[in-house]
Amino acid sequence: MAKKKPYRIKTVSEFHKFRGLPAPKHPLISVIDYASIKHSDESNSMSWVLDFYAISLKKSSHTNFGYGYQQCDFDEGSLFFMAPNQVFRVEVDKNHTPVNSGWILLIHPDFIWGTALAKTIKRYDFFGYAVNEALFLGPKEESIINGIIQNIQQEYQANIDKFSKQIISTHIENLLSYSERFYNRQFITREKVNHQILERLEMLLTDYFNSDDLVIKGLPSVQYVSEKLNVSQSYLGSLLRVLTGQNTQQHIHEKLIEKAREKLSTTNFTISEIAYELGFEHSQSFSKFFKAKTKRTPMEFRQSFN
Repeated sequence: MAKKKPYRIKTVSEFHKFRGLPAPKHPLISVIDYASIKHSDESNSMSWVLDFYAISLKKSSHTNFGYGYQQCDFDEGSLFFMAPNQVFRVEVDKNHTPVNSGWILLIHPDFIWGTALAKTIKRYDFFGYAVNEALFLGPKEESIINGIIQNIQQEYQANIDKFSKQIISTHIENLLSYSERFYNRQFITREKVNHQILERLEMLLTDYFNSDDLVIKGLPSVQYVSEKLNVSQSYLGSLLRVLTGQNTQQHIHEKLIEKAREKLSTTNFTISEIAYELGFEHSQSFSKFFKAKTKRTPMEFRQSFN
């Protein structure tokens, strides 16, 4: 049976109406109390797409959150981010009455148009996290985030003037900057989980490089690696940058160079043969890549062992 087409909500006002809420105080930005949102059997069975940004801190019971048709790690005290055009759904256990608290901040792109935030908001990786990683907040962190949300709410509910847009945009930037800091903390403090991902990455690349996949398929892509590890490309890249100082592509390249050094130093294969085994169609391409990464040609590296 084909999946139903996601229900698209184009405006903040439309979101309010769909959820049985009063009209928003501002048409392009709104902070909503989760306790006031009304759930229905109709909304419980559909997937949604928003044409605006949504940032939420939700504490709930008997409620599951799906993002991109996958279940997410979305538990009490967690902050979650969605960019426009991303598919999500909220499923309420029909056998229990959900108890929800927290808030959701809706920001239409038109609100930040012409501000510095419009250019920088897309650089925050957590808007692209597709699976399994909401931001878990401690009490102090939650207090900081809630304080910023209160400032945003107070500002747009006051009399709007020529300063309002920039002030609110600055508050949103602070919210995102703190969130980025807390995500980096989470990468470090959730050491066991993150190191397990690193171990799985190393095993994945080792198996790939020791098989015929390099010759048949070429160098593994970031997308391939992320899908095999069941994490998004953005999440994996951020995790690796925090823990190793390298992004995913650099990590793959380092593994390739490691394999190249091994073959150059322990075998008598020609440079062309090694290039072929490492997935390069032309030995010149391999030599250029190797020198860019090591500052020496493959032949210079091999001769250093003689």
